[in-house]
Amino acid sequence: MIAIIDYDAGNIKSVEKALQSLGQDVCITRDRKALLKAEKVILPGVGAFGDAMSHLREYGLVEIIQEIVDKKTPFLGICMGLQLLFERSEEAPGVEGLGILEGEILRIPDEEGLKIPHMGWNQLTLQHEGRLFQGLTGEPYVYFVHSYYLKAKDAQIVKATTQYGVTIHASVEKDNLFACQFHPEKSSDTGLQILKNFAGI
Repeated sequence: MIAIIDYDAGNIKSVEKALQSLGQDVCITRDRKALLKAEKVILPGVGAFGDAMSHLREYGLVEIIQEIVDKKTPFLGICMGLQLLFERSEEAPGVEGLGILEGEILRIPDEEGLKIPHMGWNQLTLQHEGRLFQGLTGEPYVYFVHSYYLKAKDAQIVKATTQYGVTIHASVEKDNLFACQFHPEKSSDTGLQILKNFAGI
């Protein structure tokens, strides 16, 4: 069973549908017992950092997420779910993130010719042999929708980068934690392979 954390964020249903298309048993829940019993857990979402952290606190999910991580359950953050795993975001000054990984979320700088939010397909540069990217070669294209990007403190956890005015840490991995700034559920066959790899961990 793969559990998707329900905290009133957008884009949860499309993650569920993508996993179901791979034959996975999926539930959307915020129930502590169900989340702790799940074989794998996904924190998806689109929206604003401050609102997302407020919802996680409101539903008592901050402590539950920490428990899931501590018991080494494979955990995948997608888009906002990646950003929340880190310490802080320029989008919400003074709001603490989950702080499970070290780094900060910065606004993509304004640059002539670049639209913000960054919406569309970008190539990934794969590095450090990320387990999510097994079976993928070259520089695969994936789909992004975001105005803020990750700058991780430890370069070794970065498994994929992309360029959009700056170098964006597009995917990270550390122990049982995985996260993607892009949307695998909207990234065609490449994205399904990434989700399949996560389901197989």
